[in-house]
Amino acid sequence: MIIERAYAHVASYDESEWPWSVPCVRGLLADGVRFSAPVTFIVGENGSGKSTLVEALAEGFGLDSWGGSHDWRYASPRAKSVLGERIRFDAAERGRRMLGSWSARKGFFLRAETAFDALDREGLAPHSVSHGEGFLAAFRGKFLQPGLYVLDEPEAALSFASCLELLGHLDQLAKQGAQVICATHSPLLTALPGADIIEVGDHGLRRVAWQELALVDHWRRYLADPHAYLRHILG
Repeated sequence: MIIERAYAHVASYDESEWPWSVPCVRGLLADGVRFSAPVTFIVGENGSGKSTLVEALAEGFGLDSWGGSHDWRYASPRAKSVLGERIRFDAAERGRRMLGSWSARKGFFLRAETAFDALDREGLAPHSVSHGEGFLAAFRGKFLQPGLYVLDEPEAALSFASCLELLGHLDQLAKQGAQVICATHSPLLTALPGADIIEVGDHGLRRVAWQELALVDHWRRYLADPHAYLRHILG
């Protein structure tokens, strides 16, 4: 493990203002988030705070919120988020070395919204290939060293087969000593054996087994009987 716990301290805040209005952010402030496996998936509905949380974790580690590798100190035109600048870590020995020295820090932040800009900075020529192939080029060429890899909904650009390839990359990273934190809606990715799953929502944060995830249950039901869902949607 590289990071064992993430936490943040804020002297006072207004729960009606973002990001303090997000339950999982308040959970982070109250108790922190512990990481007990090399791969952690963060799941939840849109608006539940997944992206807010993983962006802050990436920023806290020194990765650019715009996305990209540890080779770039900060390329984003915006300042760090109010949560990201307050994130602190309890770290294992390797993590303390990385946090204490920029040259020792390794990792990558990949987010769907800004992937093209980030991949272009990395020299991966994303405009010459499909969106999904650009993501795969990052996985193949940049997800190589033990470090912290933070992903925000990487499945957005990937086919079923490409998601399986990503799963293989994440498994190899974990076996090589890296740590992965991934926000996702994918029942395929979250099925990675040995991964930890944290569900965020109105309850804040809680650990959930894969078979107990609402997204897994919904996909099972939908694939078994699409009409049971579509009759409520289609006129």
